[in-house]
Amino acid sequence: MMTVKSPLRNVLTVLGGVACMAAGMVAQARINPTDPQPTCEMCPGTYVPVAELDAYTRKAIAENLLDQQVRDIDFGKGHVGIGMVYRTRLDKPAPNSVAEHDQVSEVYHIISGSATLVLGPDIVNRSRRPATMRTVVEFNGPGHNGSDIRNGVAHALAPGDVIVIPAGTGHLFTKIDDHINYLMIRIDPDKVTPLRSEAQSRAYLAKPALR
Repeated sequence: MMTVKSPLRNVLTVLGGVACMAAGMVAQARINPTDPQPTCEMCPGTYVPVAELDAYTRKAIAENLLDQQVRDIDFGKGHVGIGMVYRTRLDKPAPNSVAEHDQVSEVYHIISGSATLVLGPDIVNRSRRPATMRTVVEFNGPGHNGSDIRNGVAHALAPGDVIVIPAGTGHLFTKIDDHINYLMIRIDPDKVTPLRSEAQSRAYLAKPALR
């Protein structure tokens, strides 16, 4: 007996073949070893609304907080941290207040206020920061403190300014006129800091911060 193929079946067979070819082409486009490969395969983007950042500033003022981590995001070859920092008036720096981070670089974007920040790699009286410090564990990884920076370069910071602090560079606020509020971007290629999600941020904002 002769079997008559359905026209619909023929169409489905052709479409199936086309779909397989298309899938193979997409797969080839993704894995072609001669192409640059994504460092974070299929990673989602991250959106942080200004309302959330403002909530961190209000929390800093209300609870007398300094540095707060908003997010810590995996981008494949490293982590990037988003923090908010609020510092009050400073007439002169406290002893041993130079900071340096061994593996994490930082970018400040000044939102409000003004201050003088000194940068330089030659740190006087360098001492290891305690490994149990919250900022070391959660924010910027291991590093040092010091009493001063030899041949440091002073920068007058004002709203809108951006300053980049590479890992290993000492930084010290020597004067804050009234306050300074800035967005902190932390670049962590060695993934020494833990990830922090939107859900963790919301939970943190919902109750008083741990000391």
